[in-house]
Amino acid sequence: MFWDSWFGKRSKQGPVKHKIQPLSDPGIGTVLKKGLSDNIKMLQRSFERCSDMIYRKISVHGHNRICLVYIEGMSDTQMLNQMLLEPLLTEGLHDEAPEKGVLSAILEKRLIAAAQIRKASDFQALEDGILNGEIAVLFEEEEEALLVNFIKMEQRGIGEPTSERVVRGPRDAFTEMLSTNTTLLRRRIHSTRLKMESLIIGELTGTRVLITYIEGSADANMVQEVRRRLQNIRTEGIDGSAKIEEQLEDDPYSPFPQVQNTERPDVAASSLLEGKVVIMMDQSPFVLIVPMSYWAGLQSAEDYHERFFYMTFVRWIRYIFVHMSLLLPSLYVALTTFHPQVVPTSLLVSILSAREGVPFPAVIEALFMELVFEGLREAGIRLPQQVGPTVSIVGALVIGQAAVEAGIVSAPMVIIVSATGIASFVFPRYNMGTAYRILKFPLLIVAGCLGFYGILLFLIALSVHMVTLQPFGIPYMNPVAPAVKPRLKDVLIRARYKGGDSG
Repeated sequence: MFWDSWFGKRSKQGPVKHKIQPLSDPGIGTVLKKGLSDNIKMLQRSFERCSDMIYRKISVHGHNRICLVYIEGMSDTQMLNQMLLEPLLTEGLHDEAPEKGVLSAILEKRLIAAAQIRKASDFQALEDGILNGEIAVLFEEEEEALLVNFIKMEQRGIGEPTSERVVRGPRDAFTEMLSTNTTLLRRRIHSTRLKMESLIIGELTGTRVLITYIEGSADANMVQEVRRRLQNIRTEGIDGSAKIEEQLEDDPYSPFPQVQNTERPDVAASSLLEGKVVIMMDQSPFVLIVPMSYWAGLQSAEDYHERFFYMTFVRWIRYIFVHMSLLLPSLYVALTTFHPQVVPTSLLVSILSAREGVPFPAVIEALFMELVFEGLREAGIRLPQQVGPTVSIVGALVIGQAAVEAGIVSAPMVIIVSATGIASFVFPRYNMGTAYRILKFPLLIVAGCLGFYGILLFLIALSVHMVTLQPFGIPYMNPVAPAVKPRLKDVLIRARYKGGDSG
């Protein structure tokens, strides 16, 4: 009875959702008071049960007149001691009579002129500054506090990009520090037209997001639309750029990515020069680029760091293998199941002799092998770096050989799946490759049911979807559909740089 009553009740009401109830924050909308102890108590109420909060009281003229408040680990204590505490305790305010000026003015003028300082008159600004890593300086008999920028953030150094490697080109990559990422862009674009608008997203995380664009190059309506969509994001926290990406997409149910992501500053700078908008987020090494087109997902940064005729050849190889990764298993299933008359006789005899004794139809055989290959790929990614590639390669060889010897699958199917797997590795953008990996399975089922006719209908429906897709009002297949002749030269080929070209 307990089982039925408990789970029956849950099934009727649905899953229980736990919502975080916002606590009443005494600091919101409250101005600072003249009593130092009152302000400290107010902060202690806001940061109750926060053991990393530090309160350091300093005596001036025999009375506790100053209190330093900061979060342990987020502020540079060495700078605090050298630039604030040491001058304050040795030479600072003890020789100043209180009537000569308020303590905050004296301290701001004489002791910490080298630091970045701003004033705060309400608890909301004070709490935000402390949470950002600044040191709050509270004074007795004063209704203003100082926020001193002694922020200390442990950060990863600028290294090489891991997801977009190139043989020839810049070796720097974005980091988790937003200030470092903005510097990497500023070093590439020396212009006051490069604008960076700041937004705060997330009620709890307060994540800083920058809308970056070149004024005059980016369409003003598109910039406004990006700003509107970001401002409409209502969430308690943002812990990665993927959450922002999903909020920016026009068609969330499309398998194709509509927002480009990159960790390369040169790619972001090139996109800015093309009139696109770059979205940077604190604590994320990946930036987002809008709008994204289908052809941008198939182009690599290395295309523009080698000679044009060589990269044109490589681009065509990439296009061929991209479509092989989608069509090869389906074409094999359709040929062997519905259209054997199209296959040359000698090749058909070899395929039929290899399939002799295999108990499953070709479509089941292909689905099984593709699922195994995808599982091995995922296992290679999740395993430690030292053993991941070895396990995936050895697993594929062992499973493939064992399956053929056991008569579960045929040798030609192993060849087809292996060639498809190799073709899937040529995608320069991981999310574009994921879209093709997903589409491969419904296309296999359609080919196993309708043959070439099913493949043709699927490709027509896919083409219609791609043509009608318009992220941020820009056609996804631009500049091919609709055709823009001046820009077609950089889609089918990698156009040669000429004198007077902007890039």
